[in-house]
Amino acid sequence: MAIISTLEKPIYLDSSVSVSDRAKDLVSRLTLEEKVGLMGHEAKGVPRLNIPSYNYWNEALHGIARSGKATVFPQAIGMAATWDKELILRIASAIGDEGRAKYHTALRRHGYTARYQGLNMWSPNVNIFRDPRWGRGQETWGEDPFLTGEMAAEFVRGLQGDDPKYLKTAACAKHYAVHSGPEKDRHIFNAIITKRELFDTYLPAFKKLVTEAGVEAVMGAYNRTLDEPCCASELLLEDILRDEWGFQGHVVSDCQALSDFHLTHKITKDAAESAALALKYGCDLGCDHVFDEIPEAIARGLITEADVDRSLERSLATRFKLGMFDPPEEVPYAAISKDVVGCEAHRRLAYQAATETVVLLKNKNGILPIKPSTKKIFVTGPTATSLEILLGNYYGFNDRMVTLLEGITGRVPEGMGMEYTSGAMLKHPREIRETWAPGMAQSADLAIVCAGYSSFLEGEEGESLLSPENGDRSSISLPASQANYIKELAIHGVKIVLVLTGGSPIALGEIEDMVDAVVFIWYPGMEGGRAVADVLFGDISPSGKLPLTFPKSLDQLPAFDDYSMDRRTYRYMTEEPLYPFGFGLSYSRFEYTDLQLDRQSIQAGEDLNVKVTLRNLGDCNAAEVVQVYLSDLKASSIVPLHHLVGFQRVMLEAGESRTIGFTLDPQMMSFYNDDGKLTLEPGEFKLEIGGCSPGKRGQELGAPKPVTAIFEVK
Repeated sequence: MAIISTLEKPIYLDSSVSVSDRAKDLVSRLTLEEKVGLMGHEAKGVPRLNIPSYNYWNEALHGIARSGKATVFPQAIGMAATWDKELILRIASAIGDEGRAKYHTALRRHGYTARYQGLNMWSPNVNIFRDPRWGRGQETWGEDPFLTGEMAAEFVRGLQGDDPKYLKTAACAKHYAVHSGPEKDRHIFNAIITKRELFDTYLPAFKKLVTEAGVEAVMGAYNRTLDEPCCASELLLEDILRDEWGFQGHVVSDCQALSDFHLTHKITKDAAESAALALKYGCDLGCDHVFDEIPEAIARGLITEADVDRSLERSLATRFKLGMFDPPEEVPYAAISKDVVGCEAHRRLAYQAATETVVLLKNKNGILPIKPSTKKIFVTGPTATSLEILLGNYYGFNDRMVTLLEGITGRVPEGMGMEYTSGAMLKHPREIRETWAPGMAQSADLAIVCAGYSSFLEGEEGESLLSPENGDRSSISLPASQANYIKELAIHGVKIVLVLTGGSPIALGEIEDMVDAVVFIWYPGMEGGRAVADVLFGDISPSGKLPLTFPKSLDQLPAFDDYSMDRRTYRYMTEEPLYPFGFGLSYSRFEYTDLQLDRQSIQAGEDLNVKVTLRNLGDCNAAEVVQVYLSDLKASSIVPLHHLVGFQRVMLEAGESRTIGFTLDPQMMSFYNDDGKLTLEPGEFKLEIGGCSPGKRGQELGAPKPVTAIFEVK
């Protein structure tokens, strides 16, 4: 093919032409070999057309990951605990800015971008955290489809920006679909669920990101769902994603997922068949080398070059939207300076996020906040000095990380005594029988015990060095080394504030009764130590709410590999949990009153408007998350016991009241039947608005009394 004349601007370089036409034009100029070279995540350059090589693989789960210095925000599950959509939008926008800066810096330095330097962000993870044993659950936004969709949609909007023509970065919804462990089986398992469970639980967040947030890419999961491999599923990719939802972006495989077709799933004979199957059913970009066999697949008549063109046009369209073929002066995001990376404004944002992630689960006799009259505190536990507990997984780095011990040390007022010793190790028992720790604790007014999990114990396959379950957990209790240490302190009569880290529920058992306060901080990011300290000392009232249910034990759950939703999550769990979904205490007290419905009866298909008054009864300024739950009392099919349909984070000054309004639309009153069809039936519905999911357990623990009402749909 002749080199294009420099005197004639080809269509694909004309920024005034539509993205689809530009992509078609570029594909038409490529040889089959060049096309294939552009269809893997390590896209090869085409020098004759001045197309540089490009690596699609980048991560932005809670900050730009694996690419040197970056602002490290709280892990995704921690951000979910904020229930603060506006904050998530700001965080994701900051992450997008840092990603842009890193991309242009790398491009100027090398003329191309390597892995973790590109603008395709393989985030967010919107899989439903259905089982607390799953090590990667920390990457998600919790167990609820509605909360996941609402929060992740803001994350997508922040990453992609608001320019009408160009994307800041390209977000990717993963792992599509029905994927949440076990990690050791992820390359072989077949998720068997009903159509009702598929549409009711596992797909709503993906749908919202596609149809409302405009997510640019979707990543297929490793596993099979309903017998089809997720990266080549006619049901998931063609029938639902493209035909029903109208998805226009590109689909990328998870890494090595296409090889799993023939190596582990055994549904194809070789790589050529795997490549053909993936292309046939809508996978456009391969994160492995299976697509290298496309010419062989064409030669064997399994696919045509037209199939290749269709997929390549989709992935190239994303690069056009990112402005990669346009002059930098035309792309507004190209001007973002490298100075934004880890800048002070982003650091302050990380701090705010870390404060809002903190969930106060117990506060006996108001032991928190730490009183100014406190003479001495004792800081102890295996996570007090840990950097790992700030990071979680898929993290970036920063030279200003603040550990829990550093944060408390920086906040403790002059004149208040403080001592520290680790006292216990993360998992392994001590080699010595006795330590000075109990005596040090007894000499203090209270002990701040920093315990829980880290990325050593839970995470992705291949990452968690102390997990025998490939990153998953066989137990959700505290490791024995930590539990025994807390018991050792408790029997000496020490007042204990337990600061727990982790990305998933922890069943405390008898430990819960031995401690005076429980504070769950997730993996709080680079500012975790300072943020947690400020909450402990009362500079900020805790406001986080659980995005998942904390069961009392694994006995309350089905088998890990059972993907049915029966008995899972607050929506279908009938047993009393340790801590319920949506729960979290404050240093203040809130009251819900005056629930008003604009009508007690509506016609099917009409909206219902509701109002509620929230009052801060305490003497400190504090934030509360108002949560709206709906129950269908007359459904003819299996439906959730109750489900979240709205929420709003509200900041109130001491003594302040505010009226908050919500609109319930027909979809919220509908359910998915056994055929996966959305159905709205006449009947009675129960509405409950409060600071926790419905049930007596939340109120027993201190949640404010909710307000309720019954209305009718005719």
